[in-house]
Amino acid sequence: MENTRKTAIVTGASQGIGAGLVEAFLKRGYNVVANSRHITKANPFASSANVALVDGDIGDRSTATKIVDTAVSKFGRIDVLINNAGIFIPKAFIEYTAEDFDILVSTTLAGFLYVSQLAVKQMLQQKSGSIVNISTTLVDHPVAGVPVTVQVMTKGSLDAVTRALAIEYASQGIRVNTVALGVIKTPMHKPETYEFLKGLHPVGRMGEIKEVVDAVMFLTDATFTTGEILHVDGGAHAGKW
Repeated sequence: MENTRKTAIVTGASQGIGAGLVEAFLKRGYNVVANSRHITKANPFASSANVALVDGDIGDRSTATKIVDTAVSKFGRIDVLINNAGIFIPKAFIEYTAEDFDILVSTTLAGFLYVSQLAVKQMLQQKSGSIVNISTTLVDHPVAGVPVTVQVMTKGSLDAVTRALAIEYASQGIRVNTVALGVIKTPMHKPETYEFLKGLHPVGRMGEIKEVVDAVMFLTDATFTTGEILHVDGGAHAGKW
């Protein structure tokens, strides 16, 4: 019998936004392949036949292969890929090291490239699919006093490739979009920084994980939307305040 239950892949899924996305897809009746470096040890989700956990560095092509092979062999298809894995290294431009750069490129760029290539191959067979990348609003609205230049350099590549891939595969049923975030209240940020981080948004607060999940789910369902950079940033991209 043909498998009609949809399947989503979520990278960076052990906590924060990634874990929230996994739970949301499960509630919608999806199968989910969830990845992070040590996700089987963290084991953040209730045991379910609809969840497959895949350990590994997303910047390693063998991890991407394992993720996609798991999705296809266990669930038969790939309908959604969420490129959520990320790392945050805020520094003055002249203080970034070669090691910092290598980590950012591996996680953000290689982590997008390898799994997306393999997922698209499967989506082409199905003649349908949706990719959503997680980026930052700082790409097109830098903020004085928030030095993340090399971070923005790598995330900006996701914004650019979103539009290029959307055009390349629009006629073949594959959509590609990005959610550009403000600062979201996740384990990445220490509570003592919250007061400062609230001030980076015109609405005067940090974002919540649910608000990111809602945006991703909108793009997953929005079948006439592709090549979109959707800002979920409390208005920060709109201008100076």
